Amino acid sequence: MSERALRGTRLGATSYETDSGIDLAPRQDVDYICANGHQFAMPFSMEAEVPAVWECRICGAQSLRRDSAAPEEKSGKPVRTHWDMLLERRSLAELEEVLAERLGVLRGGGIPFAAAAAMQASAAESALGVRPAVAAAGRPAVKKAAAKNVKAAPATKSTTKPARKAPAKSTVKSPAER
Repeated sequence: MSERALRGTRLGATSYETDSGIDLAPRQDVDYICANGHQFAMPFSMEAEVPAVWECRICGAQSLRRDSAAPEEKSGKPVRTHWDMLLERRSLAELEEVLAERLGVLRGGGIPFAAAAAMQASAAESALGVRPAVAAAGRPAVKKAAAKNVKAAPATKSTTKPARKAPAKSTVKSPAER
């Protein structure tokens, strides 16, 4: 084709191919009937394995092939829940024991890993030179003691620009003010 033949056409939207000279694969129409009474035909290749169940084109329900019976239901694995997997690892007696232990911790107002965190905090405070008794009494004392041990950082030059001054008022008087 020359350039003039393509001018003004929608190149991406239309195809210039034709079906002449093309042999299509042999097809068969399979009739399906929906549970709601809808009937429709679907084209399949002669070589394709035709399914016994297809989704209805009208209502979306399961449709059966006209000349076949309902297929057998496949047996699937039952869904395992979190509780089922938990029971595989522990017995009910063990679960009751763990529950009682956790409830005791919660009712006592403490969490087991909180003790480990407190030990780490006291180790850090002792490294700063803070007395652990003061640290346990209250956090403000820790902050003051930690502030004494920290050297002041050298002053650095500010990178922000100074604020601009407001423009001075004009001293020229208008004719009405004269």
